[in-house]
Amino acid sequence: MSEEEKPAVSESTQVVTVKWSGKEYNISNADQDITVLELKELIFKETGVKPERQKLLGLKCKGKPAKDDNKLSDTNATSTKIMMMGTKEADIESAIKPPDVMPQVVDDFDIGDEEEVAVENREEYLAKISRRVKEYKIEEINAPREGKHLLVLDIDYTLFDHRSVAETAGELMRPHLHEFLTDAYKDYDIVIWSATNMKWIKVKMKELGVESNPNYKIAFYVDSLAMITVHTQVYGTVEVKPLGVIWGKYSQWSAKNTIMFDDIRRNFIMNPQSGLKIRPFKKAHFTRGSDRELLHLSQYLKDIAKLDDFTSLNHRKWERYRPSKRKREEKPEDRGAASQ
Repeated sequence: MSEEEKPAVSESTQVVTVKWSGKEYNISNADQDITVLELKELIFKETGVKPERQKLLGLKCKGKPAKDDNKLSDTNATSTKIMMMGTKEADIESAIKPPDVMPQVVDDFDIGDEEEVAVENREEYLAKISRRVKEYKIEEINAPREGKHLLVLDIDYTLFDHRSVAETAGELMRPHLHEFLTDAYKDYDIVIWSATNMKWIKVKMKELGVESNPNYKIAFYVDSLAMITVHTQVYGTVEVKPLGVIWGKYSQWSAKNTIMFDDIRRNFIMNPQSGLKIRPFKKAHFTRGSDRELLHLSQYLKDIAKLDDFTSLNHRKWERYRPSKRKREEKPEDRGAASQ
């Protein structure tokens, strides 16, 4: 159809932006009079994900999750980007039957120690961190507490299986997440750092019930804008999460009392001593019954919380860690109940 033959766009037609599987889709023919179900049909034409497989996160009608029969004009569809969870039928069929032998998890970015040292001390990258410290703004949700260590957590594949399809985000939440965060909060202030933008971090944390859980509090969120780009001869150009950005803003935290969990090792290439590569949580429907990673890591956090300095630890061998018999004497104020 030529440009002249194309019908005029109605004034009531608006563009709805949907983010799915790492890409953004602009649904340009979304008339305000259509229903949410009809919007899902339009999304299906763009993505191949059937309406019944779609979970539209962040789409609200009068403050509540929008239903299929709600009119688009009654939702926030045109004023916000929508994050969709869902899987194509072909991908579901290939995943229904688990393999006879489950493969071992492959370390997709196992960086050598020599490479880590070469990168973390490069002046040009330290200069980038200094700029982030000056320019990046952190919005505190809850003020840091005196005397607490720092725990920095990734989201995708660390706390949440962001690729699988489910009716609710809770079905894709890593097992024991809330128990883990509750226990960690006793000794650590908790920060969420994701390689996505702030909007999606907030949506995910709300959908997972992290934002409103009464048993622990999140200090603040950090998004992709705080990351920096580094180049290595072996791995090329990558974006990473330098903890120096947080340390530059909060002098009470450093490599001595900080630990970061991420399923991708390259994310902590600028602070390898402080990073722990967690096993990725994937294929939630098959693995959530057996995944106990957070339970085991919870014990590890408890054990090392007794230390004054984390820099002597080798987090690559965290599963073999055993507390020294010569534990420092605990002070009542150190091991007291978490501040409210």
